[in-house]
Amino acid sequence: MNIGETYLKVIRERFYSLKDLGEKTMEQISEDEIHWKGNSETNSVAILVKHLSGNMMSRWTDFLTSDGEKPDRNRDQEFIDDVSSKEELLTIWEEGWQILFKTLHRLTEEDLLRKVFVRGKTLTVIEAIERQLAHYASHVGQIVFIGKLIKGKDWVNLSIPKGMSEEYNKKVLEE
Repeated sequence: MNIGETYLKVIRERFYSLKDLGEKTMEQISEDEIHWKGNSETNSVAILVKHLSGNMMSRWTDFLTSDGEKPDRNRDQEFIDDVSSKEELLTIWEEGWQILFKTLHRLTEEDLLRKVFVRGKTLTVIEAIERQLAHYASHVGQIVFIGKLIKGKDWVNLSIPKGMSEEYNKKVLEE
């Protein structure tokens, strides 16, 4: 496998990992908790999911051939919590990720240095991918943090629990 193919494999794995973290968090919170906000200036999980999905739909639709900020996107609407159920939330979540993965799986090594546009700014495909990875990681991190705030001591860790690093490292080395 060459460097371009390796990069695409790794980047797909990173996006799948982010999707998984978000989903494992949403599994732990209730129908009502998807709307929880720390204060009037913060976003709920429902809002963050709407924003992520809206961004994904805009950025990854016709990725190589049109500006990533589509004229029909209503970004401000993404920050209104009008999600009626957890089922609807998960549908919105899945729609965005599916368009992202459909596009990522179609990219080839030859595409990586092609030019794409986001809000008129020229980026290489690699730059655009990395930009979105950072953006999505920050919002999925917020979703996880909200989940931890809501669940408190009932939170089921998604990584190595506090105070368990040594035990975890030992287990990994034994495998």
